[in-house]
Order: sequence, then structure tokens, then C-alpha cells
Amino acid sequence: MNTENSPSVTYQETDTERLLTFTHDGREATVAQNIEGYAMLKVRDDAGDELERYYGFDMALDHAAELLGVSPHDLPVPEEADDMGM
Repeated sequence: MNTENSPSVTYQETDTERLLTFTHDGREATVAQNIEGYAMLKVRDDAGDELERYYGFDMALDHAAELLGVSPHDLPVPEEADDMGM
């Protein structure tokens, strides 16, 4: 993976959600799941608008990568987010 122009990622937990936010070339895509970890994953754009829901983490990552214009394989997933999805 070319890290020079690779997407960046932040992972955070709020009182209600786990948020995995990717940024690349001024665009942002967030994969969100409820804090309990059993609800569908929500993909949001940089405005925070929910675009789609997925059961599978791979499908949510595919959509996030599409929004950013990168390959899903270029999205860095931190260890604490590996278990997102149903």
C-alpha cells in the first residue's frame, strides 16, 4: 500500500456508537455501529448523512472506499475495529 497518499483513519467510541472514520483527498466516509456491536453498520458521507446499512463489515468498507475513490484494500482498519459487523 502506498502510504504517502493513503486514506487516514480515526476510531472512536461515543456513548451510543463505534465510529470508524476514513478521510482521503478532502473526502470523509464513516462506518458506524451501535456501541453494543450487534446492529447493522451504517455508512455516512462527509456531511454525516446516512447512505446505506450493511450487515457485513466488508460490504461497508467497500462502500466507504467507493466514496473516497480508493480500493477497499487501501483502508487502514485499526485493531479495535476488526470486530465490527455482524
